Amino acid sequence: MEKGNFVDYIRVFCRSGKGGAGSSHFARTKFNPMAGPDGGDGGRGGHIILRGNRQLWTLLHLRYRKNILAQDGENGSKNNCTGREGEDVIIEVPLGTIGKDEETGETEVEILEDGQEVIWMRGGRGGLGNSNFATPTNQAPEYAQPGEQGTEGWKLLELKILADVGLVGFPNAGKSTLLSTISAAKPKIADYAFTTLTPQLGMVPYRDNRSFCVADLPGIIEGAAEGKGLGHRFLRHIERNAALLFLIPADSNDHKKEYDILLNELDQFNPELLNKRRIIAISKSDMLDDELKEAIAATLPSDIPHIFISSVANQGITELKDMLWNALIEDEE
Repeated sequence: MEKGNFVDYIRVFCRSGKGGAGSSHFARTKFNPMAGPDGGDGGRGGHIILRGNRQLWTLLHLRYRKNILAQDGENGSKNNCTGREGEDVIIEVPLGTIGKDEETGETEVEILEDGQEVIWMRGGRGGLGNSNFATPTNQAPEYAQPGEQGTEGWKLLELKILADVGLVGFPNAGKSTLLSTISAAKPKIADYAFTTLTPQLGMVPYRDNRSFCVADLPGIIEGAAEGKGLGHRFLRHIERNAALLFLIPADSNDHKKEYDILLNELDQFNPELLNKRRIIAISKSDMLDDELKEAIAATLPSDIPHIFISSVANQGITELKDMLWNALIEDEE
């Protein structure tokens, strides 16, 4: 998703620094022309390091940085002088960022805390100088180690939004309207599908000066797990949420079927998502009378808590906050 200011996926070529070569040198002094080997070790090549920064919300600052190259270590020199280490490259990333190898798809690093530093690609070790190889039977070694090569390859940086609650629903289910009602976030709202094209975060104030974070994520369509619509770009953000709020509009033709489709897409993408706590909210319910609410409630799963809300009429919003907070507390326990 590289359009606009929200960037959550970056492909970049990385190369850590090569280690410096050890020196093969012999001391020559005025009073001791055969002083022996004094070649120093080579310096370590520079690492590539990821550092968490809570002030960042996107990978936008890395969009045009297509090559990340760490500095090579310097060669050793005479007088047993060790070469200077190559300068490390530190990449600041938002919390929730993972680093992958493009070729294998393997997750190599994960950043979850502010200030957390992880060496993603190690620099090559410096070679040993010839002074390390001197022995009583080999007092004048004429060889030294070369420095180790650094590692290189195409890497992927992916951002998964860190939020307590994720809003799950089809396009135009009222997720953005709900977020703007319960928090200070101002997502784009319009009467057409895929109004939300990038994740929106909102801090929801709760009782006793407490709060929790809710993410309004782009709407699912049937087949999203196979890459249709916004596909995997949307679904991977759900993996970070502690609880999921399924938003189904009151004017849906089949509320149970819509919930089942949403649940199936999550199952197809990652079955572990079904282990998260779930709540069903029927939005736009100000158009319903008590009889219709009872009829809809009868079709919903009995083991999943549900609530009828209206963001516009501010109905059921306080009760919804209570349900979400209790779900988060139970998850921690």
